[in-house]
Amino acid sequence: MPSPGRPGAHEDPAAALGAAAELLAVLHAHGQDGAVPAVSPSQMRALIAVEGAEGINLRALGAVLGSRPPSVTRLCDRLEALGLLTRSPHPSSRREVELRLTPRGRALLEERRAIRARAFSAVLARMAPEAVDVLVTGLAAFREAADGLLPAGRSADTSDDPAEGAGSPGGAGPVRAAARIADSA
Repeated sequence: MPSPGRPGAHEDPAAALGAAAELLAVLHAHGQDGAVPAVSPSQMRALIAVEGAEGINLRALGAVLGSRPPSVTRLCDRLEALGLLTRSPHPSSRREVELRLTPRGRALLEERRAIRARAFSAVLARMAPEAVDVLVTGLAAFREAADGLLPAGRSADTSDDPAEGAGSPGGAGPVRAAARIADSA
């Protein structure tokens, strides 16, 4: 129902956004069940985080995921057993372990993104072009407004510039990983 003073505005924009987020989650999950190998949402979040910060260590991954070290270790054990992730000693610190995606892990993320893009495109194709433009503009404004509201050390900036990943000078590492999780979830 429109609000007074705001033509076409919803009475409760947060409720409308919540409903849209739920629909996006359903569309995102649609078709994912048949993908092989089957991975849980937490495993997917970990893969996205590692992709966003290649060479991330277990402690930093735990911070990005909001998980404790034993849980992160078990999660990485399962991903490594599936052939999606590798752990190797850090070149300058023998006490640290670097996490990297395998080619199979990268392929899985690409496949899942393609499935998601097809589901979203099917809905967008049913919308008027003007409505799609308004949606894109609104989403960009939402992301800009959300910047800085995420938990400490995380950013809504989701640059896909690989030069800004972990291990590069000035790279954001786990911050980029957190942003990619938010972007891909």
